[in-house]
Amino acid sequence: MTLLFLAAAGLLGVVTVFDDSAASNPVPVGDTVGIPQRMLDAYNRAVEAMPTLSPSCKGLDWALLAALAQVESTQAAGHEITADGQITPPIVGPILDGSGAGGNRTPVYDTDKGAWDGNSQYDAAVGPLQFLPSTFKGLSERIRPGGGANPQNIDDAAMAAALYLCGNGRDLTDPNQLNAAIYQYNASTAYVNEVLNWRRQFLTLGAGNGGTNVPASERAQKVIDAARSQIGVPYSWGGGTEQGKSTGICCSDGGQDGRTIVGFDCSGLMLYAFAQVGVHLPRLASDQAGVGTRIPASAGLNALQPGDMVFFAPDGSNSDSAIYHVGLYIGGGQMIAAPKPGSNVRQEAVWTYNYAGGARVL
Repeated sequence: MTLLFLAAAGLLGVVTVFDDSAASNPVPVGDTVGIPQRMLDAYNRAVEAMPTLSPSCKGLDWALLAALAQVESTQAAGHEITADGQITPPIVGPILDGSGAGGNRTPVYDTDKGAWDGNSQYDAAVGPLQFLPSTFKGLSERIRPGGGANPQNIDDAAMAAALYLCGNGRDLTDPNQLNAAIYQYNASTAYVNEVLNWRRQFLTLGAGNGGTNVPASERAQKVIDAARSQIGVPYSWGGGTEQGKSTGICCSDGGQDGRTIVGFDCSGLMLYAFAQVGVHLPRLASDQAGVGTRIPASAGLNALQPGDMVFFAPDGSNSDSAIYHVGLYIGGGQMIAAPKPGSNVRQEAVWTYNYAGGARVL
């Protein structure tokens, strides 16, 4: 049977036809993959709209759009999403004045008279998918022919990202065309790899391989509650003690001077959380992996229990000395961690890429 789907407000008046066979690969609910349901709905609607808006495009899926939003804004973390898809407060990236903010060394002069980025001299990337105003404007008429498209609306932003990736009819099942589409979004090989890693991550979680929901023990829940209480605290290179957040040290690979920031790095957060139940961990993530019972990566996420630490190392490494990141597993494929300089402590899906197993100390 063929159904008619009336697209969301981002596609007023456009009707997309799709076949029931799509039900064989359903989009998961947001809790399964750690994405706000309202955003996941927008990604799904954008994919469903492409047969009408870009008929020759092939292979676009919700996970690719979700991966872009994960890298660009961590799914609009720290912002509210209204029922009609509006992101509040607005997400505005660094002003691209050529000073080096956001890695930019070439000025990008204003194209929207400050309407979307609040600056009438230079542009900034805006919205959960971080579009330059000029790029979004070029797609806006296809999203809302009557006008009013807004990069701060997740429906409009997801639709724009879908159109941008599809280009003039890309086949995104072809790895070369997929890579080219992502590279066009941000001309960086490292960026392409990060997006592809997150796409694999979301597809893995969406297939139901995101870990079990074993109840937390009493001690594990205390550790989880301690870590959760720090969500929103800034990342500080070398920051965090058993007593709580602190200034860190100089300097991260990216140049962050932790001495100027009160917060946690990934292992510092573990120090604090486990100290609340009398467990005293070593300072470095690579050393923390040697505490308790090691859970090999080959066992998968289903071997984890709430309160386990989860570790990450470069692809193919089996050595604890190579571990560069640690998080606290809280169940359901989710962890709490201090991810990297420039971010805050947050809850997110356990990374399936570079996953190096876990450790059970409780």
